[in-house]
Amino acid sequence: MKELFENIFFKMGMIVILILLLLIPAVMVQGLIKERMHRHNEAIFEVSSKHADNQTIAGPVLSIPFYETKNVREQNGTYREVKTKNYLHILPDQLDIKGEVDPEKRKRGIYEVVVYGSDLNFNGNYKPIDLDKHGISKEHVLWDKAFITVGISDLKGVTDQVKLKANGKSYMFNPGVISNDIVGSGLHTMFPLDSGMQKKIDFNFDLKLNGSDNLMMLPIGKETNVNLASEWPDPSFTGNFLPAFRKVTKSGFDAKWKVLHLNRNFPQEWIGNKHQINTSAFGVSMRLPVDVYQKSERVAKYAVLFITLTYLVFFFVEVLNRILIHPVQYILVGLALVLFYVLLLAFSEQIQFNMAYLVSSVMTIGLVTLYCRSILKSWGLAMMTGSILSILYGFIFIIIQMQDLALLFGSLGIFLILATTMYFSRKIEWFELKKSEIDKE
Repeated sequence: MKELFENIFFKMGMIVILILLLLIPAVMVQGLIKERMHRHNEAIFEVSSKHADNQTIAGPVLSIPFYETKNVREQNGTYREVKTKNYLHILPDQLDIKGEVDPEKRKRGIYEVVVYGSDLNFNGNYKPIDLDKHGISKEHVLWDKAFITVGISDLKGVTDQVKLKANGKSYMFNPGVISNDIVGSGLHTMFPLDSGMQKKIDFNFDLKLNGSDNLMMLPIGKETNVNLASEWPDPSFTGNFLPAFRKVTKSGFDAKWKVLHLNRNFPQEWIGNKHQINTSAFGVSMRLPVDVYQKSERVAKYAVLFITLTYLVFFFVEVLNRILIHPVQYILVGLALVLFYVLLLAFSEQIQFNMAYLVSSVMTIGLVTLYCRSILKSWGLAMMTGSILSILYGFIFIIIQMQDLALLFGSLGIFLILATTMYFSRKIEWFELKKSEIDKE
């Protein structure tokens, strides 16, 4: 059996097989990372469901009911007039939203979740409408049944009564929506138009709303201006529109959006449910910058590179120094390398990721270096192995910190590794290697 292990080409085949076998626990580690990520998301969902979920605000929308008539032919050939109720939906000509967002961190086990409270002010106006362009007869319009709707995705977040002020009058909002042509959840208030809608309507109301993670708005004004400010230092601006102005500092952010009706794919007025508006949402996300799982997953994808290069170092030590390393020793070193990813995941859930990476890599490099000193009987070779691992771990750390240049630096790094391998193996006469040339110390 010893003669078989001393065969250099058998050893090369054995190393390849060991690398493939060690990919199994490496894949299991990636599955563990996904499981922990799933638990983190469950913690966020559990806290959000009790406080309030992501919030998307759509409104206010003025809706005016009217009757449409059409003649329906009976079986006996006669015609019968049938009335059907429909709604004309009118969006604000001008909509200004200004507010402050107050985030708060909450703990669920080892996980931190961000919830927020917001204090928003809505100000705007509706311009007079022209029923003729919609083909609506004035006598069929139910002016006294008009209503205003504000879409809110999670009503649990409403923390105070909402009162609409319009043209000198006040209107209290009630829960639910009368028509779900535009939104399926929200508040409404009856807004009778006794004499029709012959003049501009100015409106104003305040909305105190709790939520989690995202606060989104819909650009329903002909011109929509949104100004949000907060003490949260790590916002992520998301949705269909980015802020026209934003200032982000360690003490918080201030962002302003300006969206025109020309920037979206629905008009200012329409009948029924012809248009969907939810795809135009924009806003800000205040989720904690917890990317430890994404970073851990990216590091785990380099497992084959870690194992291959470490085994390559061991292989050249065998060839160049006439030292025989047993397959069990290869396996133990490979398991130590795989354990690094478990340590990284465990530490990164408790401390900052960069520190977790440092602690995990130092533990792994120290373990492998000391083990190499035992099996190679040389501090020089052991320190060389530790130095190579240190360079490799440092190289991977630099790559995972990058976004746009990760592929470039990764490719250059692998090229340099290959060039180094070719340089050190250039004088090896592979066909002249014999199994008797390797002596185990």
